[in-house]
Amino acid sequence: MINELLKGLQRTLFDRPLKPGLLIQERYRINELLGMGSYGITYLAHDSLTKTTVVLKQLRKTKAKTESGLRSFQRESEILKVINHSQIPKLLDEFQNDLGLFITMEWIQGDTFEDLIFRDQHTYNERETIAILLELLNIIESFHEKDIIHRDLRIPNIIQRNGTLHIIDFGLACFLSDKETSDPDDHPEKLRMRAVTVKSDLFALGHFALFLLYSSYEPQIKKEKSWEEELTISHSFKAALRKMLQLDEPFHSVAEARFALNQI
Repeated sequence: MINELLKGLQRTLFDRPLKPGLLIQERYRINELLGMGSYGITYLAHDSLTKTTVVLKQLRKTKAKTESGLRSFQRESEILKVINHSQIPKLLDEFQNDLGLFITMEWIQGDTFEDLIFRDQHTYNERETIAILLELLNIIESFHEKDIIHRDLRIPNIIQRNGTLHIIDFGLACFLSDKETSDPDDHPEKLRMRAVTVKSDLFALGHFALFLLYSSYEPQIKKEKSWEEELTISHSFKAALRKMLQLDEPFHSVAEARFALNQI
């Protein structure tokens, strides 16, 4: 508890976001703060050279003092260079100055599924959920084939743009050859999502699917039940979700998950 408080104090003192209007590298003018993650602080910025809006990500100063923090930030740029996929942000630039380490990425302008579900009250039935999962599996397979796993496939990191899905934020992504770095004291679900294996992305995708399915769920009684009791979905879809969520023998590849979903 004390360690967490100290970390929070350090972040408040040293990891303050840069102010809107600030010009970085005589090129990028900060428009607004997008968010603060485990390793980086992310902004929307205007690129005066290309006259476009871009995503600017700064390594937290507290993380820049650690080998693991530096490595994670550098690895994100390495991974984005390797992926090169139309439904994943492109790496545009990387640099270091007196304000720290930065990478610049393509801005995917659209709605996250967090926005669609909670802000717009959008609902998804079984058929729609399966269609979304199948499109995501195609994107995920493209980087799994390059021995890359995302490890953070949550509703804020999946965007719908003009009817097409995009996966963003590779800040926790790693190569399958990387060593496991999870804290053994973490919650079991977090350990499964952060595990250095392709099964971690399928596990996260199972949770993503539950968010979509619960968007149309209306409880009939106050007593809370399991998702299998509450959600009205087909037996075959339940079976596929149980394998994604590692409640049964899990899928070991995107191909296995895709085959099961296509059979429903």
